[in-house]
Amino acid sequence: MLNISGTYKGTWIMHNPVSNSSTKLPDFHMTYGNILFELLSSPTEIHGVHYVQGLAVLGEGLSSNSADIERMQLKMEGVYVWPFRQLRMVLSNPLDGEANKPEEFFPLNPYHLLGIFSLQVLQESPREHLQRNGRSSPILEMSRNCKIQMAAQVFHALTDFRNGDQEHQPYEMKGLIESPKIENEGECFSALTLNATSVNVDVYYNKAVNYTLMVTFISFLQVLFLIRQMDHSSTQSGAAKVSLWMIGQQAIMDAYLCLLHLTAGILVESLFNAFATAAFFKFVIFSIFEMRYLLAIWKARRPATSGEGWEAMRRELSVLYSRFYGFLLGGILLMYELHNLLHYILFLLYSFWIPQIVSNVKRDSRKPLHVHYIVGITATRLAIPLYIFGCPKNFLRLKTDIVWCTCLVAFLVLQALVLLLQHYLGARWFIPRQLLPEKYSYFRRVDRGTLQVILGDSNAAADCVICMATVDIGQRSTDCMVTPCDHFFHAGCLQRWMDIKMECPTCRRPLPPM
Repeated sequence: MLNISGTYKGTWIMHNPVSNSSTKLPDFHMTYGNILFELLSSPTEIHGVHYVQGLAVLGEGLSSNSADIERMQLKMEGVYVWPFRQLRMVLSNPLDGEANKPEEFFPLNPYHLLGIFSLQVLQESPREHLQRNGRSSPILEMSRNCKIQMAAQVFHALTDFRNGDQEHQPYEMKGLIESPKIENEGECFSALTLNATSVNVDVYYNKAVNYTLMVTFISFLQVLFLIRQMDHSSTQSGAAKVSLWMIGQQAIMDAYLCLLHLTAGILVESLFNAFATAAFFKFVIFSIFEMRYLLAIWKARRPATSGEGWEAMRRELSVLYSRFYGFLLGGILLMYELHNLLHYILFLLYSFWIPQIVSNVKRDSRKPLHVHYIVGITATRLAIPLYIFGCPKNFLRLKTDIVWCTCLVAFLVLQALVLLLQHYLGARWFIPRQLLPEKYSYFRRVDRGTLQVILGDSNAAADCVICMATVDIGQRSTDCMVTPCDHFFHAGCLQRWMDIKMECPTCRRPLPPM
């Protein structure tokens, strides 16, 4: 016994088209087009007979992605007699509102449910979908007097799975849609020959599972890159160089991905484990690693707060978490209202390197990010949007946009390239010298009068309080560095100290960047 429930995609051809004067259905401009069936079969008390209901969508022409082609939606109801492989259906106009709510007919079809999920989350809101269809994709309706019947045969397709297209199940539907003549009124429309093939849900499952495995793998890589970056900036000075906005923006992205995957898993119960695993890894990234890193950066930039007690620290934590979740909720509301601008919103989210570039220039930071972190995060962040909008066989059935994907890759790679050049050439390498502010020189010369005030003798030698060795000030070699507070240190000692703390080892005053 065949279970014919599922999605069928195919074509229709009109034979001997009738004129407009004798038809109750507005003519299609072409005599051929595409057709989509959604069928739900359930057994009856009669052995071998199944009750079948569903929807049929007839589109003009063979381009199913065009938004301005004419379409007709029909409600289907009938029986399937499996010993004879015969399907008999009666087609009629859907009731008001049913044409736009096909999910009520097929609550268990994962192919259809994930299609609705991608439509509502990644393309447009239901309200905009109805408005767009009503404006640019006309839905044709037939006369209430028309009686349309469909007689088809559903059978195993003779498909060679070793060389054939494995996107389809071995079920084919071939038949005829016709309308009996109405006395004194003629035909509603000419007979349609249809040929459709069912979609392979197993392959569709595999696509979705493979996608979640990819998300889980890149999430694991992101955790490794993030751990390496946290080790790279484990000191107070190193953490203070990292942009708080850069880490916060990535944490918000991971929170959104966690919510999206969890919603998809709840929507399609049979794929819950796969999507829940991907959602769990994204949850671990943003709630444990990235939030912990945000807290470390926040504390490093406010060293005075750490010594004020637990109450002051609790207030600072409250401010940090309230701002983060405020931006998170605000972003959700913004994307809901601006659903049709999703591509531009994604560009805004993928500008997360820009705050770090600006922070490097402003603070003149020296190597705040590890090279592996820059390259690794850039590559792994591109994986999901390139799959969804660049893979022609993505499981969400979205139309590919190669131009947008190319622009996104170029935009993110350009940001990463600027960061790498800042790492090797300096934070302000691309800014003309005339525009740069005056920078403090740690190798400045100290006049004899100042030396006499500090040391009591212009020819005396000072001790480096870091290594407790003597610094020969008289020779003024490049091995001696002077802080703005007129304390002397070996160059190597002070540079290693500044990698840990940006304050003078002698008097604890803040030090400017080198």
